[in-house]
Amino acid sequence: MLHKLELTWDSADVSLDRRNEAGTRSGGVEAIVLTVSRPETTSAVTRGAGRLMADLGYAPLVEVTLPNGRRADIMALGPRGEIAIAEVKSGLEDFRADQKWGDYLPYCDAFYFAVAPEFPQNILPAEPGLIVADAFGGAVLRAPPLSLLAGARRKALTIAFGRLAAARASLA
Repeated sequence: MLHKLELTWDSADVSLDRRNEAGTRSGGVEAIVLTVSRPETTSAVTRGAGRLMADLGYAPLVEVTLPNGRRADIMALGPRGEIAIAEVKSGLEDFRADQKWGDYLPYCDAFYFAVAPEFPQNILPAEPGLIVADAFGGAVLRAPPLSLLAGARRKALTIAFGRLAAARASLA
């Protein structure tokens, strides 16, 4: 008989509930179901994808507003001046409700989706790169196609990126 241990919490409460597959309380535990909120998932994936980008030699910034008004979850400047953007998806509902990822493409050389390990990856478009991450790091499962930015746009984005990084550093 399968027994599940379900842990759910909000910021102030942790509850523990042992139930078997019939829904009745039981003593043995064979599986653990951990419920994590959407903001916690987003935060963990963002942190892990940022760490991965740093490990790959990029300098990442989170929540970067682009010239078209969209906000990139992660924008990173590479060692040769290349610009990568990662759109973090916390779950299936988030992906289905938000199809604006094409609006990021004119502002980067490489575009990725960054998702948690349990995200159903088969629903993502095949074109962008794919990062799977948790709070501690991540891995690039699919490299993105490269689409090089025009020189003038790259210069403008790089200057804006540097100014944003300096402004954030001075406030830290």
